[in-house]
Amino acid sequence: MEEFFINLLTEYGYIILFLWSMLEGEMGLIMAGILSHTGHMNMYIAIFVAGLGGFAGDQVYFYTGRYSKKYIHKKLKKQRRKFAIAHLLLKKYGWPIIFIQRYMYGLRTIIPMSIGLTRYSAKKFAFINLISAWAWAAITIVPAYYFGEYILDALHYAKAHWYFALPIAGSFLFGVWYFFRRLEQKLDKRKER
Repeated sequence: MEEFFINLLTEYGYIILFLWSMLEGEMGLIMAGILSHTGHMNMYIAIFVAGLGGFAGDQVYFYTGRYSKKYIHKKLKKQRRKFAIAHLLLKKYGWPIIFIQRYMYGLRTIIPMSIGLTRYSAKKFAFINLISAWAWAAITIVPAYYFGEYILDALHYAKAHWYFALPIAGSFLFGVWYFFRRLEQKLDKRKER
């Protein structure tokens, strides 16, 4: 199975990377960096393709917000609080929030939709989004490329000693969740003032 997966990635890697980057993609970017390290992908093309995928995904979210307001209000009722936080962040920080929204766990898809709901310039959003997407791709792929051997060694170790990897991965994910939960609570407190 592992060999089939690697063959699939080497044959259709750029297409898979583009689609994966549209949806979210950090894991796909790390894999692209490792595949670039092993010579199965070109690092520069991978950055270009991943950036375009991230750009395209956020543009879809932006235009969903722009042209499907009723749909968003109906289908994403439970996300209202996150939309409010995204709107407050845009008001407070302006365009830099577009640039860093890719790194904001739980708000990555909400922020472009929220911006689409406003009268924010579509051209300005697209320009900042494209630069941000290429920066995001480079920031993730380049370290994975340079540290590819260490990552591969760690993966082999984790595969052999999976019972150590699970608690570490669980702790990391809990830490990320806890950090962003605290951030949301701080933003809620500011909103109440």
